Amino acid sequence: MAVCTVYTAQSLNSISTPKTHLGFNQRQVIFYTNTKRKSANSKRSGTEISCLAQKTVVIGLAADSGCGKSTFMRRLTSVFGGAAEPPKGGNPDSNTLISDTTTVICLDDYHSLDRTGRKEKGVTALDPRANDFDLMYEQVKAIKDGVAVDKPIYNHVSGLLDPPELIKPPKILVIEGLHPMYDARVRDLLDFSIYLDISNEVKFAWKIQRDMAERGHSLESIKASIEARKPDFDAYIDPQKQYADVVIEVLPTQLISDDNEGKVLRVRLIMKEGVKYFSPVYLFDEGSTINWIPCGRKLTCSYPGIKFAYGPDTFYGNEVSVLEMDGQFDRLDELIYVESHLSNISTKFYGEITQQMLKHSDFPGSSNGTGLFQTIVGLKIRDLYEQIVAVRAAAPVAASKA
Repeated sequence: MAVCTVYTAQSLNSISTPKTHLGFNQRQVIFYTNTKRKSANSKRSGTEISCLAQKTVVIGLAADSGCGKSTFMRRLTSVFGGAAEPPKGGNPDSNTLISDTTTVICLDDYHSLDRTGRKEKGVTALDPRANDFDLMYEQVKAIKDGVAVDKPIYNHVSGLLDPPELIKPPKILVIEGLHPMYDARVRDLLDFSIYLDISNEVKFAWKIQRDMAERGHSLESIKASIEARKPDFDAYIDPQKQYADVVIEVLPTQLISDDNEGKVLRVRLIMKEGVKYFSPVYLFDEGSTINWIPCGRKLTCSYPGIKFAYGPDTFYGNEVSVLEMDGQFDRLDELIYVESHLSNISTKFYGEITQQMLKHSDFPGSSNGTGLFQTIVGLKIRDLYEQIVAVRAAAPVAASKA
């Protein structure tokens, strides 16, 4: 038996917005069948069937621009196997990445104003008024329920809104960008959510390194750019971290006094307690407060060394567990020593974290806690996905026996 959701298309006149073909009546029905598949005539008849066991798992990733979302996506898709690539034969400026298991869509595609329109109205892309949250909600919900959508494309090269592209429901949909947790309707669709929180000091150091060294920008212009975005960032982006199941917080090191280069980082993995299908990672002893300096015979550490910490805390009124790493690795192959002291890491075999880190040693952050914690979160998402699929597959069987 499969529990399915049926969408029946209404007439074109009843569609609320001309930007989407979505306009469905929804009802849940129970099919007693040994197969779980869509009707072959669904498009012709105007009806599409989506079975519960096949519903898409939706992950949300929020962060400011230039904070490592793309690198995180590459680490995540690697955990599931298969390279993530733009849609074949589609718009070469598409922001979408597709692999065997995952589809990653950039929420910039839901800008309601192009670059010129934002300048005319005096708003930034961070401002909710420059984004179409109604369409975002409709389309993410449809994909989650197994229905393909024609998603718009925001062209980062031209600053224009390009014609839409067809997005078919994947096993895992990742929505990444500035606002995945801003709208309560979209937030409620998420099965798991992550926020990449880069401190102002580190963000400033990174931007100086990139824009001065690589793009020839002046220090004054860099400061002006950051300050211009800050009010909207503080108002609309930063508050989303209170809703995240996991926050990866990147801070200046505490191992070097008055460090302002941003090359050595202190990274905190803040994990909310009580999240369904998710068990926080811990170091040595769950729930204890731990400080650990592993440098020595089993872990090569040059100045200023490495320090780990773990313990319970509160974050926006929620109970959390926090795993922290300050410093950077000299040799990634020795990471296995650290990995062996971590529990609840959801690996399939001994050394899987080390293997993943070595596989992508050229990725930014591979020598510090950003790469380590992104890899751990990727493995936890894989585990969460497998648990959800198992529960959904078992539900119709249990219902038939009731």
